[in-house]
Amino acid sequence: MVDKETKAVLIGVTVMVSDMAPAPGTATNDRGEFSLDSIPVGKHDITLSYMGYEGRTLRDVLVTSAKEVILPLEMEERVVKMNDVVVTRKREHINDMALASTRTFDVQETERYAGSRSDPARMSSNFAGAQGGDDSRNDIVIRGNSPQGVLWRMEGVDIPNPNHFNIPGTTGGPVSMLNSKLLANSDLFMGAFPAEYGDAVAGVFDVRLRNGNNKKYEFTGQLGLLGTEALAEGPISRKAGSSFLVNYRYSTLQIFQGLGIKVGTTSIPQYQDASFKLNFPMGKKGDLSFFGLGGLSRIDLIVSTLTEPEPQLYGESDRDQYFKAGSGVVGGTYGITLNDKNYMKFTIAQSASNVWALHTKVFRNASFAVDSMKDVLGYDFNVASTVAHWYINKKISPRQTLKYGIVNKYYSVSFLDSSRQYPTSRQDWQLRENYKGGTDLVQAYIQYKLRPSEVMTLTGGLHAQYLTHNGSKALEPRAGMRWAASGKDIVTAGYGLHSQVQPLYQYFAHLPQDPPGIMQNYNVDFTRSHHFVAGYERILGPHLRLRTEAYGQYLYNVPIERRIGSSYSGLNQGSTFSRNFPDTMQNTGTGYNYGIEATLEKTFSKGFYLLLTGSAFDSKAAGNDGVYRNTDYNTQYAVNLLLGYEKKIGKYSTLTTGAKATTIGGKLYSPVDVAASNALGDIVVVDSQRNSLRFAPYYRVDLKLGIRINAKRLTHEIAVDLVNVANTKNILSLTYSSDLAAQGVAYPFYTQYQLGFLPIFYYRLDL
Repeated sequence: MVDKETKAVLIGVTVMVSDMAPAPGTATNDRGEFSLDSIPVGKHDITLSYMGYEGRTLRDVLVTSAKEVILPLEMEERVVKMNDVVVTRKREHINDMALASTRTFDVQETERYAGSRSDPARMSSNFAGAQGGDDSRNDIVIRGNSPQGVLWRMEGVDIPNPNHFNIPGTTGGPVSMLNSKLLANSDLFMGAFPAEYGDAVAGVFDVRLRNGNNKKYEFTGQLGLLGTEALAEGPISRKAGSSFLVNYRYSTLQIFQGLGIKVGTTSIPQYQDASFKLNFPMGKKGDLSFFGLGGLSRIDLIVSTLTEPEPQLYGESDRDQYFKAGSGVVGGTYGITLNDKNYMKFTIAQSASNVWALHTKVFRNASFAVDSMKDVLGYDFNVASTVAHWYINKKISPRQTLKYGIVNKYYSVSFLDSSRQYPTSRQDWQLRENYKGGTDLVQAYIQYKLRPSEVMTLTGGLHAQYLTHNGSKALEPRAGMRWAASGKDIVTAGYGLHSQVQPLYQYFAHLPQDPPGIMQNYNVDFTRSHHFVAGYERILGPHLRLRTEAYGQYLYNVPIERRIGSSYSGLNQGSTFSRNFPDTMQNTGTGYNYGIEATLEKTFSKGFYLLLTGSAFDSKAAGNDGVYRNTDYNTQYAVNLLLGYEKKIGKYSTLTTGAKATTIGGKLYSPVDVAASNALGDIVVVDSQRNSLRFAPYYRVDLKLGIRINAKRLTHEIAVDLVNVANTKNILSLTYSSDLAAQGVAYPFYTQYQLGFLPIFYYRLDL
């Protein structure tokens, strides 16, 4: 147990299991630790109280027979003496400077969500303002922004895309490398985020790893269709309180093939990942930890062996594709309480990512037989980065807190790309990128929090960033307000100016007709965005609350092509399996997003939870022709309904059930130019009518059924996730088919559908 600002150990905090009678209790020792033994399995409420600090109640903490429950807790000093307040654990923002547009990612709660595949990104798409709608990827689309605008952070430092099969310039992918079993509660920021976060214009997912058990050794094994994994944790030194936590997973999707279940591709993905955290307390004031996350993935998407056309969810129908990717980060962090007013933390990490691909075009005749094949695309992209984050948290008084720090991220890059795919008759290779070098993104920030009264909190700050290779710079003000108008009403507001670098490979690309040293987009500036948010929250009961938020965003300095009449906007990239090589760009584009969101939530109590979220919004962008058009992400609305029920069966077993219904506005697409598409060998849209057409709305229902059995020192869990249980045919895209063109079809395009019914099972053993 520590002070929220200074991380100083709190000795003598009273801890009670308040839902039991009589209520078992204890107090924290001289290291801020506590232990409660012989607590029955099931859900319990834990109440904390300490003189001079706000009281807290943690609702529905799950106790099983196998694993000890570890609760890293913080308490906030009172401004004035008053009665204790009850704060549910999932509602407490981990970042104390976040007052608006923030959702705490509670691992215990979100693991109940049906259809989420234990993927943190897919879990977060159930929150108001963050939606998915693409079964092939887990991109987080926040308030109509490109998912490219989302920053991933782990343990205080920026990390590369934490997904398997990731493509440069994206932040999502088909399979996450993050394992929810290792995560502590984390924050998802969806607008006007605090000053310590930079290089993002859409949102931030600030991921925290939990510490391993420092008292006893524990093991988790899991077998499932999406992965077979093992997790181990335990003490390194019980006396010192140090611990380890390590996890390894590899893919088992080949089981699909044996069961005859189609997953949208004829090839089986291969992937494996590992993660760890080592924690070493350094006396009562310091803490040293090391962490890491890494994964490898590859897939060979082979269509040349097909004897008839078959839709490919993950690949293209006219080529064999060979793809390999790998990424990882390893780092260390040291935090120390300097005195009763100051806390300092320093984190340094090294990350690396590699993506390699080769595409071989398959030419067929009118009877679908293979005529010939030729290599048409190859690339090898490598990015290594060293990132360091240093900050000091200073408690000026119980009313005032100051936080300031520096983030430095140096990139070392190697990009090689060559293509001869368009038109299909091309024989000469076009070199589009051949660069080795580096650049440095330097960031600094200062944040101030003022609590003039117990019911009012204000924050303000500045964030600055500078990109060395072309001199791009930004100075960004941030502000927030939270007013607890009464015991049941909360009003929030926030503003922020945010900036982001472009995908690195675009800076160093060159036009095929130019030598590699002439990089047409080398000096492109940051994309910038003003965020305005205002929210209202009404507490309807101990476990029920309604939250609404309205927002507006104005994006400017957006890269668009200099080409006269072009509708291209940098706001439309970042959510596909393709990289983007625009023509010469300039920072004169604009865009806007505005909307309203609502959340009705009943937190888990009496065996039942409910989450109903809805958002209505508009998202537009203008290219060089000055016309505001729908962005690729302007689905206009999204609604999620999640229900869950748990019931104890006998003394030691629990039945778990869950359901989810999602509807999202239809994806946008553009009219096609058939003649130009046939001449090029790929889809060519009518530029002036970009995103003027819309597919049918997306709709999906998921169910989850499971049972948890608490045996002596063991916990078994068996569950099945029934994704798209109604087998709804949702449209993903319109795709050009060179095979249909070869057969003389007048309209050589086919509709590509998303995943159908997909049952996902797992068996988990905790001991």
